[in-house]
Amino acid sequence: MKSHQPKHLKTQLFSCGFFRQCGQTVLSPTATGTIPQPPQPPQPPPLPLTHTHTSTTCESSTSSSSNSATSQSFTQWRFSLPTPTPPPTPNPPPPVTTTHHHLPFLSTIPNLQELFHVSDLQLTTDLNAALHLLERSLVPNPPQDQPPCPPNLMRALIHNLRESKPATKILFALCLSEANRRVAVEAGAVGAVVESAPELDGPPAERALAALELMCTIPEGAEEVRAHALAVPVMVTVMGKTGARGKEYAIGVLAVIYGGDMADQQTAPPEEVARAVELALQGECSARGKRKGGQLLKTLQHLSNPHSHDTS
Repeated sequence: MKSHQPKHLKTQLFSCGFFRQCGQTVLSPTATGTIPQPPQPPQPPPLPLTHTHTSTTCESSTSSSSNSATSQSFTQWRFSLPTPTPPPTPNPPPPVTTTHHHLPFLSTIPNLQELFHVSDLQLTTDLNAALHLLERSLVPNPPQDQPPCPPNLMRALIHNLRESKPATKILFALCLSEANRRVAVEAGAVGAVVESAPELDGPPAERALAALELMCTIPEGAEEVRAHALAVPVMVTVMGKTGARGKEYAIGVLAVIYGGDMADQQTAPPEEVARAVELALQGECSARGKRKGGQLLKTLQHLSNPHSHDTS
């Protein structure tokens, strides 16, 4: 037992001296309640501390306060550390709504005046949405009596004949109205169709040629197509690669070209055009195409031999 006395003595000194000093300030969070007192050793303590009864007095006087102070100190040390208050988050600005966010989701606009106005406004923000809106609203049942299409909208439509699939549909639907044929001709649609027709195939090519033939029904359109240097060779080319409808519309355009007063200004020899028309009629062709093709062959034959009619 004598060999264990220094250990008990250090425990007693630590318990009395440390907690008497720290109990007056903030207790350690690891402090416990009462510490059992060992018997007083006979040798004097190595440090100048109070008598033995002071340890008992220290423990008895601070026992209850140590328990409450320790709990309070632990709570403050572990959980009540001051944390910086984050700055208030500003309210996000309300979403900015623009016209083109909503217009693409419109299904149809039955009023054509409003349809043209909305589509014209949408050109600057979303051209594809404007064209799709026109396609849904105008193409399924286009009326022949239409309000004039805005020139900006017509020019945008013509500019995208090659790139946009709905463009030829919309142009054909617009050209069913005589008022919009004039708008299309003034916007340069005749030259645009002639120059883009060789690059189009299938239904887009047929619709573009149909719109061109409709534009030729007004004097301004007929004059434009006769004056275009590529009109005849392009029509001859597309007759050899399109279907029955495409041949029909190309023959109709050639009939306008060679049936007018400016027929003598055409550079393409009538004989070559006549051979191309004959080949087209031998293949698949509509009834209207065959009828107009027969009339065109007579016109071309007369142009090839202008004196044959006089002698007969």
